[in-house]
Amino acid sequence: MARRNRRSKLPLDPVETQIESLSHDGRGVARIDGKTVFIDGALGGERVKFRYSKKHSKYDEGRVVEILTSAPDRVEAKCQHYGVCGGCSLMHMAPEAQLVLKQKTLMEQMNHFGHIEPEQWIEPMTGPLWGYRRKARLGVKHVPKKERVLVGFREKGTPYLALLDKCEVLDPRIGTRLGELGIMIATLAAYNRIAQIEVAMDDKHTALVFRNLDPLSESDQKLLIAYGQKNDLWIYLQSGGPDTITAIWPTSPQLSYTPEPDVNLIFEPSDFTQVNDTINQNMIQRAMALLEVCAEDRVLDLFCGLGNFSLPLAKRVNALVGVEADAALVKHAQNNAKLNQLDNATFEQADLTKTALKDYSWAKGGFNKILLDPPRSGAFEVLPQLVDLGAERIVYVSCNPATLARDAGELVHKHGYTLVSAGIMDMFPHTSHVESIALLIKQ
Repeated sequence: MARRNRRSKLPLDPVETQIESLSHDGRGVARIDGKTVFIDGALGGERVKFRYSKKHSKYDEGRVVEILTSAPDRVEAKCQHYGVCGGCSLMHMAPEAQLVLKQKTLMEQMNHFGHIEPEQWIEPMTGPLWGYRRKARLGVKHVPKKERVLVGFREKGTPYLALLDKCEVLDPRIGTRLGELGIMIATLAAYNRIAQIEVAMDDKHTALVFRNLDPLSESDQKLLIAYGQKNDLWIYLQSGGPDTITAIWPTSPQLSYTPEPDVNLIFEPSDFTQVNDTINQNMIQRAMALLEVCAEDRVLDLFCGLGNFSLPLAKRVNALVGVEADAALVKHAQNNAKLNQLDNATFEQADLTKTALKDYSWAKGGFNKILLDPPRSGAFEVLPQLVDLGAERIVYVSCNPATLARDAGELVHKHGYTLVSAGIMDMFPHTSHVESIALLIKQ
């Protein structure tokens, strides 16, 4: 009989099992004594030994300790911290197999939540596998037992920060500096009062926003500035909410990126921007191609942010209205339209879950094409209002295949749209995150 930990009642000895399949989050699925077990680090078809990590009433969880029979898709993880850091979950799987898993996830969610299938599956969109991530929120923690300041991501399955020296998926301008950042912070008098670092990059610049729980002394600020000057990093402090973010070096920094040639978008370090610049640029072109935009179109860009899709669209259409609930992002979008001399693009603040489209003057002219890029919760609450506009084409960009499937199903089954095409875009390689896009046409 396997030994058990009295407190947790988990078997201490490894258990041997066969992996039947993969879950949507990339864990191996096994059946032991009629109960499902999700096993980190296992691939479909493998025989493994694992240890239980958690037990639940309907399923259990575990982690691989030995691979007895490897799957053909297994590869050696490039990152030395893989398995400890919780940032990536699929690095032991070949990139081609990751795409298959994500496409399968989208297919199954479409079927399960939307009871639909597109007429055509779009070829997966791919980009760089390493050093692709330009946005991140890094935890910072002084750990006396380790005698160092840790900078990075949480350990897999725990609230504690992992001991990291580098990150292979972060842009190397920061990904190679995690250990170095911890050493630098340890020299500050307020070494234990820095809670996190918000990272934001454009093509040329890297901004680091240090969340300081207490005001920093002049000497600490000088140390941060010197570090920034030496390594060509822009340094900001944040004493409270996003409105307290203040640059201390250089004096007036300005981040910007080009979603396509001849379009320039300025943004602040705390603004939402896509983490993968290559995929973002290709995604914008795909969205416009699916919309089949032309000079006569009047387009609605809902959940428009600071104009990521809006301004490339505005270059090609008669009129574009971008709608966003966040007032700061609306202001940035308006400024970006002026910067790019696009007077056919207007941006409005509105929460369509509280106020109807028909009540806004800017919606009176209607829209023949719509682009949606909602948060993970989707756009279900506003779908009936969008349907009233009678748009002939809707392109839906999603970071959650379950809510995309639900919303697309609603448009198909209740509002006369056809799901023409759908596919994945690999925005986050080596993670189970699925970014997807779909085209719906009014019949």
